[in-house]
Amino acid sequence: MRIDVKRCAELLAEHDNILILTHAHPDGDTLGCGFALCRALYKLGKICGVANADEIPKKYSYMFEDIAEIKFKPSYVVAVDVATDNLLGELQRQYHIDLCIDHHSTNTEYADYLLLEDAPAACQIMLEVIRELGVEIDSRLAGCLYTGLSTDTGCFKYASTTAATYRAAAELIELGADNGAINRAMFETKTKTYARLERLALDSMRFYENDRIAVITITQAMYNETGSNEQETEAIAPLTRQIEGVEIGITVKEKPDGTCKASLRTFETVNAAEIAKCFGGGGHAQAAACRLECGVEEARDRLVEKSAQMLKG
Repeated sequence: MRIDVKRCAELLAEHDNILILTHAHPDGDTLGCGFALCRALYKLGKICGVANADEIPKKYSYMFEDIAEIKFKPSYVVAVDVATDNLLGELQRQYHIDLCIDHHSTNTEYADYLLLEDAPAACQIMLEVIRELGVEIDSRLAGCLYTGLSTDTGCFKYASTTAATYRAAAELIELGADNGAINRAMFETKTKTYARLERLALDSMRFYENDRIAVITITQAMYNETGSNEQETEAIAPLTRQIEGVEIGITVKEKPDGTCKASLRTFETVNAAEIAKCFGGGGHAQAAACRLECGVEEARDRLVEKSAQMLKG
């Protein structure tokens, strides 16, 4: 059932022992939503926690380093920034989802209640929810929400960024979000292992359809060679959109079991979510993802074929 911000806040206020689920291979928006909501619920005196199927990258530790882990039996489960329940990874089989707060048009409405709004970042919606809860937003909570706004808009560069997004960011900075430190951590600081992986990733880039499609391939061998891992690949997918003339950027990442995950980046001429949907995935018009139960080469060929069809209309 679809609900509005007011009803969403009412549901959160009515329940306790709340577990907040973020999507696998977490990014700044899902984590920003999760830990911002957790902090807000703590302020209301509730027992709550945040869970993820994968290890959370160290660069996000400022969101939760002061939060003590509490063991409790969840009685209400909330998914944030999760378009489909299979994006929860191993957590999908463990929990029934009572409430979902999301901004993906491809949301499959798997939860009992869904708050879905058109926004460039789920954290923009979460800010509305927390306001409705009547919680005072301190600097740490503001930093969580700012992280989601910044990362899901490419540091406010993407066309999806709206005037409302800039106003929300300004409000969060006024409330204490350290925008300079957050932006440096998200967009400028690189580990040595990531720098080595990025070099190999760029070396792997191949072009198709008169250079309108760019494909980066990341294999398990590349992780082993560089000492990097999938948690460090978040910044690689946008690299494909930086090449002049490229309309569709594809990053294929090999999983340990030999299957693949693909990240798609496009400009306004092509809908990335429509390509991802063909492979059981989803996302946004210019940024989407999907999983393919096949090897790297087959995944690349299938994605390029579908992308070429989209370009031809």
